[in-house]
Amino acid sequence: MTLRLRRRTLRRLLLGLAALAALVYQQVSTRRGGAPTGESGAAAVAEAFDARRSNVVLEVTGTVTRVLPPDRDDTPHQRFILELDNGMTVLVAHNLVLARAVPLSVGDPVTVRGEYEWNDRGGVIHWTHDDPAGRHPGGWILHRGTRYR
Repeated sequence: MTLRLRRRTLRRLLLGLAALAALVYQQVSTRRGGAPTGESGAAAVAEAFDARRSNVVLEVTGTVTRVLPPDRDDTPHQRFILELDNGMTVLVAHNLVLARAVPLSVGDPVTVRGEYEWNDRGGVIHWTHDDPAGRHPGGWILHRGTRYR
């Protein structure tokens, strides 16, 4: 094998390893609550809503406009309506089996990281907690300096 061929092979191998390392870093960062794997902000919610997309991991800040009674069907969820900076509203469904309740009031600013699911009313953000199995990006709700996950 010539020296030139060895260098080319080594260069390709190093580029492949660098790409693999970047992918692993992204996955580890996401599972530890780092940067979201999806998009971020009110614009991402608007885009997902317009495209009728679901399973979008995002982080968004807004104001609580309504605190709803907990959903007590199969798994209890704390529910509230969050108005975003762009005027859209989304329902937030926070699993009370996997995370503790957030002491919310109307008018409170909160930041939510979770998974957006489309519906014709503006959508739902859920997975606002850690995944005990570690297979899904973890979420949280930030309220008055406390992170509820």
